[in-house]
Amino acid sequence: MLTRQGPATVRCEVDAKPAGHIGFLRVWTAKKGSARAVLEGFVKAEKGSSGASYRETTAGALPAVEVTYTVRSELLDEEKEERAFAVSTPKGAVVVHLGGMDTEEHREMLPAYELARTTLKAL
Repeated sequence: MLTRQGPATVRCEVDAKPAGHIGFLRVWTAKKGSARAVLEGFVKAEKGSSGASYRETTAGALPAVEVTYTVRSELLDEEKEERAFAVSTPKGAVVVHLGGMDTEEHREMLPAYELARTTLKAL
């Protein structure tokens, strides 16, 4: 199912095509689990993921966990970079994930990801 990945369900996405890129910034939620546990489950559920590196960070003023990892793209027959961060809320965890068609697209979309991470606010 395209709307679930591990413990998380996709809630919305920002399509990068209007900015000239092929990829998405997606927001996922999970009802149970800490930010780290949800993020670990999210990465493990992605087929072909490997090399995950987790670190503590912030998202806006909130404590967060961030991961960088690679995914084997069968379409392109190569590894591509992926990145996500997660925060805990009273209603569960929120994961913001940046994908892309390939590593070059991913890296070109990093400013949008960083803007989302640094300006995140809890409502």
